[in-house]
Order: sequence, then structure tokens, then C-alpha cells
Amino acid sequence: MSEGITVVTGVAGFLGSAVARALAARGGRLRGVVRATSPRANLADFPGELAEADLRDAPAVAAALAGADTLFHVAADYRLWAKDPEEIVRNNVAMTRAVMEAALAAGVRRVVYTSSVATLLPLEGRASDEEHPASAEQAVGAYKRSKVLAERLVEELVATRGLPAVIVNPSTPIGPRDVHPTPTGRIVVEAANGKMPAYVDSGLNLVHVDDVATGHLLAAERGQAGRRYVLGGEDVTLGQMLADIAGLVGRKPPKVKLPRGPLYPLAVLAELGGRITGREPFLTLDSLRMSAHHMYYSSARAEAELGYRARPYREALADAVAWFRATGLIR
Repeated sequence: MSEGITVVTGVAGFLGSAVARALAARGGRLRGVVRATSPRANLADFPGELAEADLRDAPAVAAALAGADTLFHVAADYRLWAKDPEEIVRNNVAMTRAVMEAALAAGVRRVVYTSSVATLLPLEGRASDEEHPASAEQAVGAYKRSKVLAERLVEELVATRGLPAVIVNPSTPIGPRDVHPTPTGRIVVEAANGKMPAYVDSGLNLVHVDDVATGHLLAAERGQAGRRYVLGGEDVTLGQMLADIAGLVGRKPPKVKLPRGPLYPLAVLAELGGRITGREPFLTLDSLRMSAHHMYYSSARAEAELGYRARPYREALADAVAWFRATGLIR
């Protein structure tokens, strides 16, 4: 990497902290950007300086990027549900705009923008890839719509103003230090604690968070500005994932496969409860709609052009279970 300052947003989070650790292992000057209210669990012994900034605050972002040579914009509002769903859209678009404008003003040499496979259309019967972008209207739910809009904003700035940004599209990271935890981390915890006795027919692409982090560094070194790169792992059915979790914790795997139809009223009730308590429900209407697809993705482009590789997904799952168990979330 360059000898200049490398800035990483979202370093208190699951993926952002992994990117920061990967960068630290290579040496160089590192600056992490966090909100004043960000949890500090992933920032112990952070190997660089920390700058506090609300990423929607343009002057604060400009100050955080002062002197930056390379930028990894990893931070995002990663919620699949909110009392006001449009808040997720507003946050992710506003953060992306402020950070990219600051990067242009600072003359940052290289930007890696963390998007998501949420911006790609799932294909029935085969893995999707970078050649199948979704429109905002096709995206299911506020989070996916927000990531589509933010990614299109980055592409526009690359095309019209020369923003030197490479776009990476992680699939579903799992592994250690998922402090929140993420929606997928919640599935791991609930399943390991025996609280998922049944499941729906769905599938997803699972990848170790540290492999995604390494993919970010490869994108900075070898990626083409304006080009998307899926950073994924293995395609796995939800049933297989739950069976593998059960095997790791010594439980019997769930055998009951549920139809989606009867679950929709339960999701409505769960969301009503969430509006009262302010807590994100485990079952939501958007998660049910998403589960209707096998969300499988190919990393062939990243493998060919970046030299990206991902370890077997069961290693990532084992690392996730071990970390959740060590923190007491898995009993």
C-alpha cells in the first residue's frame, strides 16, 4: 500500500474493523473514522489514530480525510428494519455523498467503496454476478434500496468527476468480532442457542469476514475505477447452514421446513412489537420477501482480476460460533 495516510470509515464495525486489521498487518499510517457514539469493543489497541465524525456532516468528514492518500469507505447503516425505513436510505446516501465529495476535495488517490451484493439481482437457479445490477425499484426493502442508490451515486461521480473509486460487493460476511451482531450473526446465535427449530427454503452466499477484508486491499491495489467486484464465498442453503451450526454446538439440526405464507402475519405482529419497543424484530416482512430467493453469487471476476480467494465457509462459521461462545452470546 502507499506510504500516505490510509483512512477507513466504520472501523468500530464488523467489516470495517477487519479491513483496518488487514491494513495494519501491512504497515503504514492508518486513520480510523468513528462516530462519537460508536461501540469501542473492536477498537482496543487500534493501530493508528482515530477521528470522530458523523459521516453525514460534511465539514467533519473533510477534517477526517485531511492528508488522506487512500480511502476505504466501509461504514453503512446496516439495518434491515427501522421504525422509519427511509431513515436507512437517507443515512446511506448522505454518508456516501459526504465521504465521496470529501475524497474528491482532498485529492485522494484511491478509493475503495464498500457496496453489497444487495445491489445485484438474485437469479433463480444460478449464481448472480456484477453483470446483473438491480434498480432501486427492484431492490427489496430500505437497506437494499439504499445501497443501490449509494452505489449509483459512486458510479456517477466516477464517470462525471473522475472519482478514483473501485466498488466491492461483499456477500454475507460471518466470523469473529461481530459485536452488534449483524442480521446473519443473529441467525448464528439464535440457531446455536436452539431457538430456530424450523426454517424456510432459502439460500445465501457466506464468506469469512477476514477474506472480505483482504479482498478490499486487493481491490485498492488491482481494481479498476468504476468496476464492481463481488467478494463472496460459498453458496449454502439455509437448512445446510443451520445443520452445520447444530453440528458445531452439539445440537440436533432443525428438520421442519416452513411455508412462507403463514409467517407473514407473524412478521406483521413482530414489526408492530418492534415499533413499540424500538428493538429490531428477528422476523420482518422484508426478510421474508428476501428469503424467497436463493441469494447466490459468483466471485469469478474478483478471482480473475484481483487474485481474490475465500476459505471454505465452514471455517468462517466455526470462527463465528467460537467467538460468539467466548463472548457469552452462545450459551
